[in-house]
Amino acid sequence: MTDFLGYQDRDSVIHRLNATSKLLVFLLLTVAGILSFDIRFLLLLTVFAGFVLYLSKISWRSIRILVYLTVVFALLNLVLIYVFAPQYGVELYHDKTILLGSGYYALTSQQLFYELLVLLKYCFSVPLSLAFLLTTQPSQLAAGLNRVGISYKIAYAFSLTLRYLPTIQNEFQTTKKVQEARGFALGKKASLGKKMMASTRLLLSLAFSTLEKVETISEAMVLRRFGKKRKRTWYYSQKWRLPDWLALTMGILLLLLAVWLVSIDGGRFWNPFR
Repeated sequence: MTDFLGYQDRDSVIHRLNATSKLLVFLLLTVAGILSFDIRFLLLLTVFAGFVLYLSKISWRSIRILVYLTVVFALLNLVLIYVFAPQYGVELYHDKTILLGSGYYALTSQQLFYELLVLLKYCFSVPLSLAFLLTTQPSQLAAGLNRVGISYKIAYAFSLTLRYLPTIQNEFQTTKKVQEARGFALGKKASLGKKMMASTRLLLSLAFSTLEKVETISEAMVLRRFGKKRKRTWYYSQKWRLPDWLALTMGILLLLLAVWLVSIDGGRFWNPFR
């Protein structure tokens, strides 16, 4: 639980890539995935993102909670899409093939196809994001953000946020054990009322502890005159190597492929029903 959404030090091809190249590839693939609603391209991106996550050697234990939450959120999103716009797929593809039911809420092949596209968006974006976040050191990521033109103040704030996530997780576990030792049970056998009381105490304690640490860090940065200069140097400086250029080339090619598919499909949506 302590390495949930925190940097995981592994010896993998993805870990050895330059932070700037990983950031650029991540942005290129994200734009490509947002741009296209072509199921052929989204399947390609999903396979590619899964392969990248596999190469990253990220442990399932550290990401399973996020994956479960994403699955629940994705399914809820698909249900809500059907509830509020059950004929949106029919409007997109200008065809209607009823599979079940009748009337406004008739289940159509076009609606199922559109919701499959939405699901594929999750299937490629989540592995890609995890592979990027969990294989990049916060300091290297901050330097990479600054190198692509983002202010070092914003980059360092983002770096601090990622670096502080494992600390918050440790604080959560420690506070939880302290609360349980005092009799405020959070286990499965506790009643709902006791769980709510214990959860409230836990969250309040964690919030005050976090604010206190944020204030301490802010004061330390002010004392060191952080932000006084317009530019800064970075302790972590990575050189670009052949794998970085190959990764960047792959990202550019996939984005160009997405743009090309949009041009030949006559829009962002590929219509298999025509």
